[in-house]
Amino acid sequence: MKYNILKITLFCSLVGLASCEGFLDTAPTDRISDKVVWENKANVTLYINGFYPYLDRYSNFGTSQFNGSLTEGLTETLKYGSYVPGSKAGDANNYAFTPETMSPSGNLLGTWGTTYERIRRVNEFLVGLYNYSQLSDEDNLLFEGQARFFRAFLYFQLAKRHGGVILYTDMNLEKNKDRSSAEETWNLIANDLDFAAQALPEEWGSSDFGRVTKGAAFALKSRAMLYAERWEDAKVAADSVIALNLYSLTNKYEDAYAGGNSESILEYDYLVTGPNHTFDKDYATYGEIENQGGSGTPTQDMVEEYEAATGGQVDWSPWHVDGGTTVTPPYASLDPRFKATVIYNGSVWMGKTMENCVDGTNGKYMGYREDTYTKGRTVTGYYLKKYRDESHTDLVTYLSTHNWVELRMAEVYLNRAEALYMLNKPGLALNDINTVRNRNGYGLPILSGLTGQDLFDALRHERKIELAYEGHLYWDMRRWKLAHTEYNNYRVHGMKITKAAGGYNFEYVDCDLQDRKFLEKTYVFPVPYSELANNSAIEQYDEWK
Repeated sequence: MKYNILKITLFCSLVGLASCEGFLDTAPTDRISDKVVWENKANVTLYINGFYPYLDRYSNFGTSQFNGSLTEGLTETLKYGSYVPGSKAGDANNYAFTPETMSPSGNLLGTWGTTYERIRRVNEFLVGLYNYSQLSDEDNLLFEGQARFFRAFLYFQLAKRHGGVILYTDMNLEKNKDRSSAEETWNLIANDLDFAAQALPEEWGSSDFGRVTKGAAFALKSRAMLYAERWEDAKVAADSVIALNLYSLTNKYEDAYAGGNSESILEYDYLVTGPNHTFDKDYATYGEIENQGGSGTPTQDMVEEYEAATGGQVDWSPWHVDGGTTVTPPYASLDPRFKATVIYNGSVWMGKTMENCVDGTNGKYMGYREDTYTKGRTVTGYYLKKYRDESHTDLVTYLSTHNWVELRMAEVYLNRAEALYMLNKPGLALNDINTVRNRNGYGLPILSGLTGQDLFDALRHERKIELAYEGHLYWDMRRWKLAHTEYNNYRVHGMKITKAAGGYNFEYVDCDLQDRKFLEKTYVFPVPYSELANNSAIEQYDEWK
């Protein structure tokens, strides 16, 4: 069942708004008493529409998540090719190499100020709804359910970064207010999502097609409660999504994250006329657009995570030898999700056979630090295929319109699998993992008999592969408290490919040239200096004192 906001964004365009997020943004706080806003449903509908673009802002296509860079650039799965500061350039490398860069006065991964401004807008809406609405009780309930979903969504963005944060649920804004506990913060998120799940319908009528639903509230709660380590709550929320019988895994993996199908629970759709984004231009292969593209590319480390299509890990040691080898890597025999995610040497993209090699024509290799920007070249020997639109050939004239799927069914199964594992129900957890592995009859073998660490490793692997480049891995490693061990003193690698007689030479290379680090104190992000300077009651997190 498709859930999108195409009609919502189109409506906003028709009324001349540059961004739905900006609706009522410039109105002073006392305009909340302007009762005309609440006299008819059309006004309130337009008001609530202003919250839907928040799905974009924190997505891979927005700017609130690492200033537009993919957080996978801080993991072993993606390498940004530039070393100079900038979004989708050197910022990710700088944070990976020198995490000391993060501080209360500067944090590219932080969203404190903008998120609180958005929370204020939601609270302003809710206070107006409570005090001045002249709509029916039924309409009021539907509007409140949507608003509280978005408040939970926004507080989740803060909680996964900070733990306990300042909680505001009305417009009685205290200038000096301390942080609430992590438990209180997760309670607010859970309560808002519970309310939304009760208030919202399973499906909307055609005129409201694309709004948040009961399933979206349950699905977001299944995600949030993993961060809160409330395993039973996460399981029950996932159970509730599945019990609706509205969603199912797509037959093809490449459809799973495309939106507009049975797997999508909540998505944000884009239009050629706007809103739109620049993903195709940023991650284009060499030759698609002059002097652009190739910003971040999959690593050899990620490629080696893919199993053989018949099951089991592939032995890559023959390709780790000094000087390389002319033996072609086993790309063709990997888990089919690999081919849907990565553009590799010899694959076909836009009707062209790719040459991701030194002096390639369709695709071109560049050693890291050989130039300030990649300009369409790859520093790993691979390009990112996931989220690319192969039919989008004019990257100069048109921006990208690939949908952003915020919540999809595969994640719900994997959320439940993790909760079941933590609840010591390994057999049930394994069932959910196998459900995802066998979504499409690809033939991946059924996993059986796994318990303990082996089961957790299988869960980690499945999340890494299934949810690749969807913005989960970095945050998963943080909430599992594994980043300070696995993301310290390591480097990412690539495949330097050069033409050789009758074929290619494949050389395993270091793509970082220095070790990456993760500081244990950055499991909690600091309260920004701007908040400390204007709030005499707030206390900095212990890790940053």
